[in-house]
Amino acid sequence: MTTAAFADFTTLRVGGPIAKLERARHSRELVGLLRRAWEQDEPWMALGGGSNLLASDDGYDGTVVLVETKGIETRRDGDGVVLRVQAGESWDAVVAYSVQRGLAGMEALSGIPGTMGAAPVQNIGAYGQELSDTLVAVELFDATTGEVEQVPAAELELGYRSSALKHGRDAVVTAVEVRLRDDGGRAGPLRYAQLASALGRGQDDAATVREVRDAVLRLRGSKGMVLDPDDPDTRSAGSFFTNPIVDEHVARTLPADAPRFPVAPEPEPLVLPLGSEPVAPPAAPTEVKLSAAWLIERSGVSRGFRLPGSRAAVSSKHTLALTNTGGATAEEVVELARFVQTRVFAEFGVRLQPEPTLLGIQL
Repeated sequence: MTTAAFADFTTLRVGGPIAKLERARHSRELVGLLRRAWEQDEPWMALGGGSNLLASDDGYDGTVVLVETKGIETRRDGDGVVLRVQAGESWDAVVAYSVQRGLAGMEALSGIPGTMGAAPVQNIGAYGQELSDTLVAVELFDATTGEVEQVPAAELELGYRSSALKHGRDAVVTAVEVRLRDDGGRAGPLRYAQLASALGRGQDDAATVREVRDAVLRLRGSKGMVLDPDDPDTRSAGSFFTNPIVDEHVARTLPADAPRFPVAPEPEPLVLPLGSEPVAPPAAPTEVKLSAAWLIERSGVSRGFRLPGSRAAVSSKHTLALTNTGGATAEEVVELARFVQTRVFAEFGVRLQPEPTLLGIQL
């Protein structure tokens, strides 16, 4: 048991004291600590890499179990390979492991901080890939029953930065299984225009998983999204706001140059035999994803912006990230987040939603 504060264990480097910190370095130890806290009916939570958490300055009057379990097992599955990974493994280390072996499916998710166990909670995604593309199942400690369960990915309600684990299901991920393609090191289609451009390719062109990983790391690094102790812009929780999903009629009220992305795929062309009665085409998607970064910038909040006297700032590289420039408090980060929300809502009538998990904080 160690006395500590969330500022010591989160990438934002803010957050108050932890009443009791326990470290779990093996899977049986992790389950044992979780079950003991559950049986004693005391406040508790699990913590991975702390890269997606904003904890209040008041801290936490309970037990925090730090997940440091390690281990990767592999097995063949037809033309693919399944990795079973312990929750405490570094996400990026697992991506590097897969790329080194020429396995495809996670390469565009390179450079994302945090641990494997946290990834399904958020259904992490970037540059045209999401964890849901490869996730097979998770092993969970269910905080309702106190039991360990194997849960297929189909039961996790995975969506855009969302899952049943984030909204409703009280459980801790203890292991994750992903299925990757063993296709000679070839990556899938480059579904993200910025990534294709960085590689000098078209979105239908081929690339290797190594090329994709290297390009993504360069792109993320240019935005301060790869952890670097010498770069204060990386003292953040990554993208602080999700890209809003709004009805089409809301999107139409925005300026013509506002980026818009359909949430549902384009319907397949409807082909009818000659002489058939005309049929109305399927209804177009009613929801549209907007760019939170565009909304922030066009609302007048620029890179590097900070409130007077505050040590929290918008990243100097990327307006989606809120950073700790040195010695910031959680309250300073919250004040800045509220200011950004207020500016965007006043300008466009769209309310940005925070992406990190908030502990003891309301936004």
